[in-house]
Order: sequence, then structure tokens, then C-alpha cells
Amino acid sequence: MFRPNTLILLTTLSTALLAGCSAGPAPVSYKSEIKPIIDKYCTECHLAGGTGAEASGFITQDYDAVMKGTKFGPVVVAGDPLSSSFYRLVAGKVDPSIRMPHGKEALSEAEITKIEHWITQGAKNN
Repeated sequence: MFRPNTLILLTTLSTALLAGCSAGPAPVSYKSEIKPIIDKYCTECHLAGGTGAEASGFITQDYDAVMKGTKFGPVVVAGDPLSSSFYRLVAGKVDPSIRMPHGKEALSEAEITKIEHWITQGAKNN
């Protein structure tokens, strides 16, 4: 039979382990994590007047512009990365020949995962 202190310790450890397993990824901040990725890879072409902005209408200067999307519609569907063309294009899930950024260094897997988690978490402006 367990002594009372042992039982309390086992219960506390079990609760902590279960809580850690059920917790999803840490919240992703648009301002401190997503915007720097966009600035690094997207802004050169997707500012007003840039080649990417003219071709698609997608402007990345700020959160509202990103959420507005393109002349073809939204690029971020909050809560659904696979319905978000922004995620699919940077992750190469549409067609590798049109992976974004076009003709430049691809995003790292960690950066792609951050974008995926941000969208999954509701694509908030935090």
C-alpha cells in the first residue's frame, strides 16, 4: 500500500504530465513572430507597387493588409491553414514551382510551422 505522501506525489506528477500532453503549441504572436517572417521573405515584392503586389494584389505592410488578402480573395483563413493560400504557398503545398517566396530562399520548417500554428490559433493580431 502507498503511504499518503507517495500517493500525493504520484497524483501531482500524473496531473502535471497529463496537462503537458494536452496543451497545444504555445501561442504564436503576429507582432513578434509572424511579422518578422513576412518582413524577411515577403515584403520586398509585396509592398504597394512591388511586383508581387501588382500581380496578386497581396500587400504585406501590416496585419490588416495581410488579412485583406489579394484581388482573388483572402489568403489567411483563421483556424484553417490548409484553406489559407498564404500557408500553402510558403509550405510548398500548392505546387513546388510556385512556392513562395518565388526565386528566393525558402522559409525554414520552423518558420512554416509558426505560420501554421498562428493560423490554427485564429490568426490574431497580437
